[in-house]
Amino acid sequence: MTVTTSPLPPFSALHDRFRAGDFVDCFRIKSDMPLREAADIITDFPGWAKALVALRNVIVLPFGLTGALPSDFSGQEKIGMFPLESQTEREIIAGFDDKHLDFRVSVMRDGDDILLATWVHRHNLLGRAYLATIMPFHIAIARDALRRVTSTGQMAA
Repeated sequence: MTVTTSPLPPFSALHDRFRAGDFVDCFRIKSDMPLREAADIITDFPGWAKALVALRNVIVLPFGLTGALPSDFSGQEKIGMFPLESQTEREIIAGFDDKHLDFRVSVMRDGDDILLATWVHRHNLLGRAYLATIMPFHIAIARDALRRVTSTGQMAA
């Protein structure tokens, strides 16, 4: 199965967040996996991605940024490492706000497809620099996450 870029579907609650200069991307893949199961797989990063997140956490610590560690959001329901914000039959949104940017990830069901979208509102120069630096890693992680949704679904069939 192929991961493709996609416009953000009109039903996504991420549309309500858009402001001038915000970043959003969206990818899709065919999958009959239930939405919550897909969201759990997407946010359960493989070892190489967890290593990148751990490195990121060490690098941003001196800047006082949220480390996206499970302890940062204790007591909140989470999808992977991200605090759950909302959940409907078609969309699950998780993420958090930080000094440099606000971040949300959305996992959606659209017909026979699972979609993964990311929305980022950058607050300052640090947010812009941070997003530019992580962008190649973000794309690799997002595409890999959707491939794992399909491969897991195919193995279960």
